[in-house]
Amino acid sequence: MEALVNNVFDCALVFEGGGYRASYTSGIANVLLEQGIYFDYACGLSAGASNTINYLSRDRRRVRDSFMVDQRTRNAVGIRSLLHGKGYFDADALYAGALADDALPFDWEAFSANPARARIQAFERDTGRTVCFCRKDMSDLVRTINLVRASSTLPGAMTPLPIDGRVLYDGGMGTGAGIPICMAEDDGFKRFFFVASRPCGYRKEAPTNGERRMYARVAKDHPYLRNALLTRWERYNAALEHVEELAEEGRALIVYPDEMPVSSTTTSPKKLAAAYEAGHAQGVKEIGRWREFLFGAPDAGPPAGPETPAEPDGYVTIE
Repeated sequence: MEALVNNVFDCALVFEGGGYRASYTSGIANVLLEQGIYFDYACGLSAGASNTINYLSRDRRRVRDSFMVDQRTRNAVGIRSLLHGKGYFDADALYAGALADDALPFDWEAFSANPARARIQAFERDTGRTVCFCRKDMSDLVRTINLVRASSTLPGAMTPLPIDGRVLYDGGMGTGAGIPICMAEDDGFKRFFFVASRPCGYRKEAPTNGERRMYARVAKDHPYLRNALLTRWERYNAALEHVEELAEEGRALIVYPDEMPVSSTTTSPKKLAAAYEAGHAQGVKEIGRWREFLFGAPDAGPPAGPETPAEPDGYVTIE
């Protein structure tokens, strides 16, 4: 496969996580692809790590369907999975679809043909370090999917998968507390296209006493993880305020969801499909603003690409 060509080089594409809220932000990602807007750098963590590699593969079906629940995955989330010892989210089942012989294969060839830089963030349980993975760490399909899985492993809700002998958890525990713009800044970027999964004005609140007790149970014998959980709300708010300051300076465009109709744990196929379509509709509405930020004028930049491929069997469209 010939190398893919990118057209945005001076601005980083940054995806926030948020579990199944990414059903909405994946609609934003697909509008970028439909409009032929190809960033040469993308980064994310947790669900945003999935959006990152899916966007770079340019597989619009996978971008759309990765956060849909179907026959294969509906039993992989919730109490049933928890009672079977798989955690609230059964990562084995949720990520199996990325393998080439399953229902939602990841296009490794296209991903490899894309010269764009990629960054994924995770948190190392036993040291408290923030770990960032880049292209050279994504040496093959299985390892790449495992890195995304590690970046998305919620403490207490998912069973961690050791990577190179290290126990890694959700990147939202690390630097930025879920706002991964720090990766792009560390790589020298001054301009950012930030896809948020919370509405404008959202701020996290201090943990309740009940949440503090839960964190103590989840992070028993792991002080770095416990501290990360307890301080995440303050660190998240500070990082988000930093992004907002960048936006005021004209160096960041923040795509806040107009609405967020689902939560991180929503599994209703109809609600997730509706969230995707709402995100996609918002992207279509805002494309002029995006092009002006990226290319200097609402009608500047590359022409739109071909239409979105037909919906596969089992995908639910809300009329």
